[in-house]
Amino acid sequence: MADHDEAAAAATPPADWHPLPGRARLPSMLTPMLPFAIPGLVAGFVLAGVFDLWLAPPLLALVGLATGAWIGLKHYRSTFWRLDADGLAVRRGRMWQRETRVPATRVQHLDIKRGPLQRQRNLATLIVHTAGTRHSAVTVPHLDAGDAERLRDLLARPIEANDADDDA
Repeated sequence: MADHDEAAAAATPPADWHPLPGRARLPSMLTPMLPFAIPGLVAGFVLAGVFDLWLAPPLLALVGLATGAWIGLKHYRSTFWRLDADGLAVRRGRMWQRETRVPATRVQHLDIKRGPLQRQRNLATLIVHTAGTRHSAVTVPHLDAGDAERLRDLLARPIEANDADDDA
């Protein structure tokens, strides 16, 4: 019962924070699957060559796929975003939480990227390029396409205001 309560609490976003849409679950799970399956496959071929275990490559590749899907699902469930008067905030993680704040005044430009699976599910990745930071961009994958466009438009307003001030 305690595990169910903890899982429900983890799935509930904090106040004023927005979770990724439900249709982002599959793309979130698929994204890390291949990077985990390839090392499993390579390790399987090594074991097959050394110990003559011919089932090792497909089994370890399947373990890699399952591990990638599990990690992707955990990332999906623990990713939240918020837009307030100061700018954009992205919170990731459950045990080790990481919150990234992008003040609207630091935004240089914004990109929206949509892969085939994202277009099919009406999702988009928002890329916020910032000024003067160690990491030059903040990426929020698998947002609702409408939310991504709305965030892009709202975060672009300070950029347009600065351009208008420079022209005057």
